[in-house]
Amino acid sequence: MEKFGKSQAMTRSEDLRLLTGHGRYVDDIAPSGALRAYVLRSPVAHAEITGLDVSAAREAPGVALVVTVEDLIGAGYDISMKGAVVPNRDGTKGAEPQRPILARGRLRHVGEPVAVVFAETFQQAQDAAELIELDYDELPAHMELCVGGETIHPEAPDNRAYDYGMGKEAETAAAFDAAAHVVRLEVGDNRIIVNAMEPRGCYAEWTDGRLHLAFNGQGVWGMKSDLSRVMGLPEEAIRVTNPDVGGGFGMKAAPYPEYYCLAHAAKVLGRPVRWMSDRTEAMLSDHAGRDLVTMAELAFDADHRILAYRVHTLSNLGVYNSQFGQPIQSHLFARVLTGTYDIPLAWMRVEGIYTNTTQVDAYRGAGRPEAIYVLERVMDRAARDLGVDPLELRKKNFIKKFPYMTVSGENYDVGDFPRVLDHAVADSDWAGFAARRAASEKAGKLRGRGLCYYIESILGNPYEDVKVEFTEEGGAIIYVGTQSNGQGHETVFAKFLSDQSGIPFDAIEVVQGDSDRIAEGGGTGGSRSVTVQATVTLKAVANMVEGFSDFLAGEMGVDRDEVTFDDERFRAEGSNMTPTMLEAAALARQKGREDLLTWACRDEIGARSYPNGAHVAEVEIDPETGVTEVVKYTVVDDFGNLINPMLAEGQVHGGVAQGIGQAVTERVVFDEDGQLLTATFMDYALPRAYDIPWIAFDTEPVPSTGNPMGMKGCGEAGTVGALAAVSNAVQDALWDKGVKQVDMPFTPQRVWGLLGHGRTAAE
Repeated sequence: MEKFGKSQAMTRSEDLRLLTGHGRYVDDIAPSGALRAYVLRSPVAHAEITGLDVSAAREAPGVALVVTVEDLIGAGYDISMKGAVVPNRDGTKGAEPQRPILARGRLRHVGEPVAVVFAETFQQAQDAAELIELDYDELPAHMELCVGGETIHPEAPDNRAYDYGMGKEAETAAAFDAAAHVVRLEVGDNRIIVNAMEPRGCYAEWTDGRLHLAFNGQGVWGMKSDLSRVMGLPEEAIRVTNPDVGGGFGMKAAPYPEYYCLAHAAKVLGRPVRWMSDRTEAMLSDHAGRDLVTMAELAFDADHRILAYRVHTLSNLGVYNSQFGQPIQSHLFARVLTGTYDIPLAWMRVEGIYTNTTQVDAYRGAGRPEAIYVLERVMDRAARDLGVDPLELRKKNFIKKFPYMTVSGENYDVGDFPRVLDHAVADSDWAGFAARRAASEKAGKLRGRGLCYYIESILGNPYEDVKVEFTEEGGAIIYVGTQSNGQGHETVFAKFLSDQSGIPFDAIEVVQGDSDRIAEGGGTGGSRSVTVQATVTLKAVANMVEGFSDFLAGEMGVDRDEVTFDDERFRAEGSNMTPTMLEAAALARQKGREDLLTWACRDEIGARSYPNGAHVAEVEIDPETGVTEVVKYTVVDDFGNLINPMLAEGQVHGGVAQGIGQAVTERVVFDEDGQLLTATFMDYALPRAYDIPWIAFDTEPVPSTGNPMGMKGCGEAGTVGALAAVSNAVQDALWDKGVKQVDMPFTPQRVWGLLGHGRTAAE
């Protein structure tokens, strides 16, 4: 990988700033004197609003403004937030209920925003909110993941958002009828709360007829477009920025009601306003993740080769449709059929159900982690039911010839799945497991081993923008269209530009998240950032080399085709001039060639990349207490070529920790009335350091052909593999105890109950 990046491990340059308290997070940089906002939220899951009186709050000390949905309507705003509409199997449209910015007519989940109070201090805003008279007639909540029950939206009288299907239903059914073996398993995927280190927040200011909204999101252009649509402002009158962001995880990609309300307040008051969520507020209002139940079936021939795959998923949407566009959402559902196996026929059905709970993000409704989790759970069950070695069953069914078009329309370009799996088997000391299990049994513990082979589809928005600007001080600024949420973008993008252009790393400044300084961009999500941003940066460098070569040919007194660039210096035979890129820029400035000092371009990646890999987890369970520990974890990934292996490993470690958290400790619990019972860290158990073992990590690269660097994304890979690996390990530990069905999370109470009640096979 000499030409395209140096693949050197390098510590993150931004860490010193972030770890010493010099980060610029949104709550740190809000304008001095900004009014503070407090959001009044619904105390119940479902009710008809019979009255909303905010007059006393408006007269309270320090209060400058109280905003209700009627105020937004009176201002001429479009109060409808975006919601994807998924087509039904019969060709009709799925339900399309309105999601108002603030509650209108009905309350539909605990924590739904009703009004926003703006005052000089936060305490004044909170005190004033207590004076608001919110009257309502409570309605029964619909909390079950099934159709029927109390109607939440008139547009969906049975609470079904959509009944979506894809694949070849009849042919798949015929394959199952003719199969020698059929294996089926119902797989639960528990809801989780994202819990970014930094909760959501924003500030807004109105200056010289322009709105500036700063929020801790995953890109600025979608928010800018939505503000323009909602408020009726021309886009040139809006500036949106993302400062430092302390974790996003897809949850911060969407717009939220608070952002529009603060934008409105800043415009009305002509003063800056600010809002920051607290942790319980975040748990009540942030988009949640997962929450679905899937029945998965595999049909095998007599030689244990997969003939067909059939999936039926019930997906809990919460009370509103996801805010992502229909093509994206439908494509994500197709991930349920994506895998590393040669599956000739498949059919899937996904039913989206409305419940009186917080909205579930589309990226966590039936997307990549869920798809692999389901497929690898049923593959593990197949190995047990068919009496087949789990390694051999996978190898027999791996895709072996590339390119390969999957049944869900993914065109896998390259892969060597057996090689990656063999590497993981060796690194995990697969052969030594029997001895480790015996040692655990001697200590009174149950030990299990689980395997997951995952594959992802990486791209998201295929377009990306970049601009490189040479400064008078002798350095360069790179403006990028993606947005770091803690992944190390400042280091990666500066290092990549340095490798390609020879500009010293320390002389490069990375600018991101500012719609005034960067014309367009795709934002961050779906592990796309490094692949798409590096691709367009490579194009920008090629343009720079071409432009400077033309210029330098005249300065060197040679023909254009004699000028070359070797990633460090321009050279031409017969000339003693060997300028670096920075020296060429300085000479261009001296000669008045301003056109050579700024380089902007856009590029598109025409094909996806497909990172894949093998996870092997080992757990120990104390049968007396039900406590489950992940005691050994091994990962071997195919990420293609890497720019910075250290950051890739860090991403995997974080992803595995998130997966272990969902598998072992995290669980969202609502009562029958829709009240969230896990609304603090006293009740919701994020994984701690002692829950995470040492994670052995290695790579087995097979360079992608989908981009010139041969890279594959890695941001979500750890989580995608961890869910099934840990679950399969727990199933392995409990199998001989007569427990034939396990579902996350494997809390002590749940595991102890499974053992204590002697539960057997769940059909």
